[in-house]
Amino acid sequence: MNPVFPIGAYLFPFLLILLRLSMVVFMLPLWSSKQIPRSFKIGFALALAFVLTPVVRVDTAGLPLVTVILQEWILGTVLGLAVRVLFLGVELAGTFISDAMGLSLATVFNPEMGQSTEVSTLLGLLAMLLFLALDLHHDLIALIIKSFEVLPAGRIRTENLLKEGIALGGQVFALALKMAAPVLVSLFVVNLLMGFIYKAAPQVNIFFVSLPVYILVGFLVLFFSLPVLIQFLENRFAGLEETVIRLFTVSKG
Repeated sequence: MNPVFPIGAYLFPFLLILLRLSMVVFMLPLWSSKQIPRSFKIGFALALAFVLTPVVRVDTAGLPLVTVILQEWILGTVLGLAVRVLFLGVELAGTFISDAMGLSLATVFNPEMGQSTEVSTLLGLLAMLLFLALDLHHDLIALIIKSFEVLPAGRIRTENLLKEGIALGGQVFALALKMAAPVLVSLFVVNLLMGFIYKAAPQVNIFFVSLPVYILVGFLVLFFSLPVLIQFLENRFAGLEETVIRLFTVSKG
């Protein structure tokens, strides 16, 4: 009996499973953090792939190898994007708020996004803590493992999947505006009032007067709107499972 045969039989399924898992893991919140060692991410994906290989059936007979690899890469990327899009929206909302408050000059280096504002970092930490508190990281890993049963390798409709991925990317700007709306609207009103004050008293240096007012009003509105923001994030997180299941449905070959 040739002992090499079992290894050769499982090698190709292992590589396909690893490709899908690695694309998702490297895009999921927390695991995608650049502060987490790359060796840990690779080891985590390898461990999951090693456990799943004996129980996942991979049948790509009659399909070109390049097509199968491309399907797995697209599926893993879109599944990761489905979760990542909300965090990108939070980051962009923080940027909008910082620009409106005049804090955009106080940028710091964020290892996740590059140059980032302190408000973006604050909102990003809030979203991450809420994500972990809701135990969504375990649920998403379970759904990703379920994807191998629902969407076998080589049986994925990438055209529908690409459309869903583009639609998900388009939601980032809309999500950011919704989260930043309370602060933006209040600062717009303050800006109008400052314009009236300048017209009534042109000798007032409106720039030095308005800047601390923008910061004060911005932080006050942000503080009082936090319960609404947390509820909004909870609702969006609650819909993540439904979004992933919809991706499974439209991707069935």
